[in-house]
Amino acid sequence: MNENYFCVIMAGGVGSRFWPVSKTSHPKQFIDILGTGKTLLQHTFERFEKICPRTNIFIVTSDIYKELVLNQIPGLQENQVLSEPTRRNTAPCIAYANYRIRQINPNATMVVAPSDHIILKEDVFLEVIGSALAAAEKNPWLITLGIKPNRPDTGYGYIQFVESIPYPADLRMKKVKTFTEKPELEMAKFFLQSGEFLWNSGIFIWSMDSILDAFHRYLEEVDSIFQQGEDRYGTKAEQDFIRKAYAVCKNISIDYGIMEKADNVFVLASDFGWSDLGTWGSLYEHRPKDEQGNSVIGSQVMTYDTQHCVIHLPDDKLAVIQGLDDYIVVESEGILLICRKADEQKIRQFVNDVRDMKGEKYI
Repeated sequence: MNENYFCVIMAGGVGSRFWPVSKTSHPKQFIDILGTGKTLLQHTFERFEKICPRTNIFIVTSDIYKELVLNQIPGLQENQVLSEPTRRNTAPCIAYANYRIRQINPNATMVVAPSDHIILKEDVFLEVIGSALAAAEKNPWLITLGIKPNRPDTGYGYIQFVESIPYPADLRMKKVKTFTEKPELEMAKFFLQSGEFLWNSGIFIWSMDSILDAFHRYLEEVDSIFQQGEDRYGTKAEQDFIRKAYAVCKNISIDYGIMEKADNVFVLASDFGWSDLGTWGSLYEHRPKDEQGNSVIGSQVMTYDTQHCVIHLPDDKLAVIQGLDDYIVVESEGILLICRKADEQKIRQFVNDVRDMKGEKYI
C-alpha cells in the first residue's frame, strides 16, 4: 500500500433533507440509513482503508460530532479527527486538511470525499480511485470523478468535458470545459442528450503540490489563514488557532473557489453505482422494494393500496398505511413526516419552519 496516499473524509454536514431521522445532533452520516447494520461514515471509512493506510485517513467534522466519529470508527486516533468550530463549506475544510497532512508528508497525494455517498460497485470504485491517484501523482492536475448520467436529474451538478487524450494510461480521463450547478430540467435533458456531460460526484484527487498551488492562485485569502498555523498543527495550540481561523475565514466551496476557475482540471468518467444520497427519493432508488414498489424500513408496517412510497419507521412502531402513492412517510423520536416524493425539496423549508415555530429541539 502506497504510504504517500492519504484520504480526507468530509463529515460535517447536517443532512437536513433526511429530517426527521437526521437531526443536527445526529446527522445522516452517523445513521444506518440503508438498513445494513453500518452507518454511512463506517461504510466510507472501510472503503478507503483499502486504498491507503488506516493512519493516513483523516475525518473533518464539526466539534460537536468529534465523539460520534471516534465512537463509530474504533481505533481511530484523536489526531485523525479535524474538528471545525463552525461550518464554512468545503474550501476551508480542505485547506485545513492540506496543512495538517503536509506536516506529516509533503509528498502526499490525496483523495477528498464526502462521508455520505452510496457506492454500489466497490471493486470498480477502488480501481477508478487507484487510477486517479496514479495520474495525480505524475501530473499537476486537479481531478474529479464524473458519473455517467442515466437521467436528466436537476439535483446534481454537471461537468462538461472535452474529448481529448490527455492521459494515454486511462482513456476515461477528460479535460474539463465547464461546470454547471443543478440546471433546470430542459437544460439537464440537453446535457444528457449531448453526451458531453457527467454528474459531478464531489470526489476529488490531487497531489499536495497541485492543490496548494491552486489555493495560492485562486483562494489565497483562505490559504494564507491556514498557512499561518503551520507551527501549531499537531500541537496543543492547534484548536485555539483553528477557532480563530474559522472566525475570519470566508464560507466558500472548493467547486466555486477553485475547480471552476482553474485550467488544469480533469474528470475521470466513471460508473460505479454512485449516489450522493441527498434525499429520501435518492434513498428510494437504492433500497429494495416490495411488490407494490414500496421501500420499507420498519418491521411492523402494514400497507394497503399503497405504492412507490419511502417508509422509514422504528421497529417498535406499528403503522397501518392506506391509499398513498409516491409518498415519504418517516417517523423518528415522536416526529412524523408525510410528504409527496415530488415535493421532497421542500423538506428544508419544513425544517426551517419547525425551528422557527416549534423550537430547536425538533431539528
